[in-house]
Amino acid sequence: MIVLGFDTSTPATSVAVRLTDGTTTQARDDPPAGAHPGHATRLLDMAHELLTAAGIAWSAIDRIAVGVGPGTFTGLRVGVATARGLAQSLSVELVGVSSPRALAAAALASDAHAAASATDAGMRGAVLAVLDARRGEVFAAAYELGDQGLPHELAAPRALAPQRLASVLAEAQQSARGAPRRWLALGDGAIRFRAALEEADIPTAPDSSPLHLLSAASICELGVSTTMASLQEIVPDYRRRPDAELALERAGTATGLLT
Repeated sequence: MIVLGFDTSTPATSVAVRLTDGTTTQARDDPPAGAHPGHATRLLDMAHELLTAAGIAWSAIDRIAVGVGPGTFTGLRVGVATARGLAQSLSVELVGVSSPRALAAAALASDAHAAASATDAGMRGAVLAVLDARRGEVFAAAYELGDQGLPHELAAPRALAPQRLASVLAEAQQSARGAPRRWLALGDGAIRFRAALEEADIPTAPDSSPLHLLSAASICELGVSTTMASLQEIVPDYRRRPDAELALERAGTATGLLT
């Protein structure tokens, strides 16, 4: 199965192509600090470049996998709309993949995390995926390695203040029936709010670690085992109300107070 996967839930645009033999090539566009993300302008070009380099036509794609968030509102809209449009025009299968789960998948499968987990005898490695949600919040979810080498969710994604990240771990430990876990926090939210994680005594990967990067290769890998859905079922997972909706509500309230 040839899978085209991409994720636009963070400022980065990440695209990958997984071939039938399981090999994956990927590309990534990280905008400079303060610059607008290139989701709308770079996504299709990056996909085309990867397919061309692999000698694959668009018509050869069997499935499209897209990260559905939670993440930035505009990025998710661009990614999901592009995935739905491509799936419809190419008449191929479409699946949605949780973006935090994809972030956790790469770490749980990595030798680095396995080696770190082995330093604590009897403790299984687990990941706290932390994505920057803006507004001074993060999107957080917890995972451990489950059946068939896939991430098993211990705590579902939610938006919360960084100071409440310890509550996610408490819920995850309860889901794990109290079995000890060796935690590692990852993601751009973990980098931005490292101080809050350290205050809660939650280990965090070094800022330079590639484990913080949400990879489209993981989107492809998880996309292979994800059940196909209809176009209408693939929607952004916002986990909170959009900024534009809140602004309109505030404007309406202010207008009401003035009348």
